[in-house]
Amino acid sequence: MYRADTMAPSDPESPNPAGWHPRAGDWVEIRSASEILSTLDASGDTERMPFMPEMLRFAGRRFQVSASAHKTCDTANRTGGRRLPRAVHLADLRCDGSAHGGCQAECLLFWKTQWLKPVEGPQGAATGNGNPADGAGQGEAAALLAEKLSAHTGTMQPNGVMRYRCQALKLFDATQPLAWWDVRQYWEDVRSGNVPASHALSTLLLSWVFHLRQLPIGFRFWVWLYGRMHQLIRGQPDPHMHGKVAAGDVTPDERTGLKVGDVVEIRSKAEIEATCNAMKRNRGLQIDEEMTTYCGHRFKVTNRVERIINEQTGEMMEFKNPCIVLDGVVCKGEYSAKRLMCPRRITAYWREIWLRRVDDGTPPAGPAPGGEHG
Repeated sequence: MYRADTMAPSDPESPNPAGWHPRAGDWVEIRSASEILSTLDASGDTERMPFMPEMLRFAGRRFQVSASAHKTCDTANRTGGRRLPRAVHLADLRCDGSAHGGCQAECLLFWKTQWLKPVEGPQGAATGNGNPADGAGQGEAAALLAEKLSAHTGTMQPNGVMRYRCQALKLFDATQPLAWWDVRQYWEDVRSGNVPASHALSTLLLSWVFHLRQLPIGFRFWVWLYGRMHQLIRGQPDPHMHGKVAAGDVTPDERTGLKVGDVVEIRSKAEIEATCNAMKRNRGLQIDEEMTTYCGHRFKVTNRVERIINEQTGEMMEFKNPCIVLDGVVCKGEYSAKRLMCPRRITAYWREIWLRRVDDGTPPAGPAPGGEHG
């Protein structure tokens, strides 16, 4: 059952104001190392959510809340939406993987409200500069916290393989089931400032019309209606795609040697469809509607991902084929069934064959499409 009031600190000794509901746009200060340490259990968790070593450098600094993390998505077990009490995302603070074997997933960090305190704005006497050695001016507390966190980042298995532990792997344990039909979550999306009411309504309307195609009659009509409505509401054609590579055939490959800093244009949906199989995969990497909405737009390459932690096993995976990351291109939860408007903003991975290098000196053309809600 979804209860928005569980977002407020329930601990009577919580230092935060009673009923504190951080909203998108609010300013907060990350607490000192000693204060954070006092909230953690023996495993380095608060309400089963780990505070990770990569987060230490932000201690004592002020950031704006980019989204309430009152809900999120379960990408490991694929159970759909999950309710997460007392948590937010700050700015675009992402894990750099420095304490987790150099993982390049760049996951958006979760911040429990117990680790934060409300402030009026970016100015003021912040309690530290974010350096773990000086966090909140308490070097000893920062060292103790760093030691505690490092002891829980992973364990070496008998076969010599490291099995890591992080927020992404603990997300299922730190959350509760959230049914897609519980409309209170969508009200919370709007109330928290995560999305404007108009965007929430249009997303839900499009999702409803899309699923009418499952009715035993009128399939062609519903497909037509969805396409017309999507063009009218989003200003783009239907982003749902169908891979064209025949079953059993190998999907095509293209290596263009893209580098960080290169400007690329994402190919058209039709061009990408010609490179994917029926599962919408090219050499194991899947593309979906959250990504095809970016087709035709230009972005800067920010990373070539070679290794990430497997969210199911905790073991490091090495990629055999290049995975390209583009600036600001993330999942916005506009089409993902059972997890609409998820604020997790997972980074999208692209095959080089889906991208076209732009050599005419033309810069990326403004913010990513669909950016009306951040």
